[in-house]
Amino acid sequence: MASLKEVKTRITSVISTQQITKAMKMVAAAKLRKSQDRIIQMRPFARKMTGILQNLSSGMSDSDNWFSKARAAEKILIIAMTSDRGLCGSFNSNTIKGTVRLIQEKYAAQNAKKNVSIMPVGKKAFEFFTKRGYPVMGDYANLFHSLSFDGVAETANFVMEAFRAGKFDKVEIVYNQFKNVATQILITEQYLPVLPVATDKKHNDDYIFQPNHAEIMTGLIPKSLKVQLFKTLLDSNASENGARMTAMDKATENAGEILKDLKLTYNRTRQAAITKEILEIVAGAEALKGS
Repeated sequence: MASLKEVKTRITSVISTQQITKAMKMVAAAKLRKSQDRIIQMRPFARKMTGILQNLSSGMSDSDNWFSKARAAEKILIIAMTSDRGLCGSFNSNTIKGTVRLIQEKYAAQNAKKNVSIMPVGKKAFEFFTKRGYPVMGDYANLFHSLSFDGVAETANFVMEAFRAGKFDKVEIVYNQFKNVATQILITEQYLPVLPVATDKKHNDDYIFQPNHAEIMTGLIPKSLKVQLFKTLLDSNASENGARMTAMDKATENAGEILKDLKLTYNRTRQAAITKEILEIVAGAEALKGS
């Protein structure tokens, strides 16, 4: 049985840890409210932009429609979105496992030829794929440090230009979609080429173009793709805060359970020590009587 001093030291340590996890939960909750509002406000706009882009692109010529022209998928770029820090449950591991599974199951042949590149968004993804020798594009790993549309637009421009120049034939994004505080859904989404609108979902809207179709599409294409990428980062950011809040809440509860056990152990140890002292005193008194 552990000594009273050892048990008391463990109790102090667990109380300190519980205070830290509780504070982290409160910080995550404050950040979650802001990030949740941003993604909820962004989704309708992003959905509408994507729908318009898919509908209008069907009427473009192949020479102008470079962003939705399918090519043989020889060179692949995967954008993997994690967080910069840990202590958020399985948030990071889910994205990393999903990316590795995507490579092994869908792009095994391309990976064998070293034609699969990773663009990590988040420090955890950057560290994981760098250590394992994947071709990593690390210039955009720190987007979450200051999450703004301008920073994301720069990244989207780079990806679009690389795709248009033929450096990549296909671009996919792996990220966690925010559903609620306790639930994040791992999503694998094709970014480029833009998927054509499904036949049963296609809208026969009668658009009037001003000044003309080509000029409108030239401005709409990059704008829509930037919005789409920004939306996925907002989703990932809200998911991270939700996952961290849930993980810290659970850690605080677990610390409370450990404290109960430690206090019970402390009381039992203390009682045993007192009982032992009483027995020693009684034994000593009996010895004196005998003498």
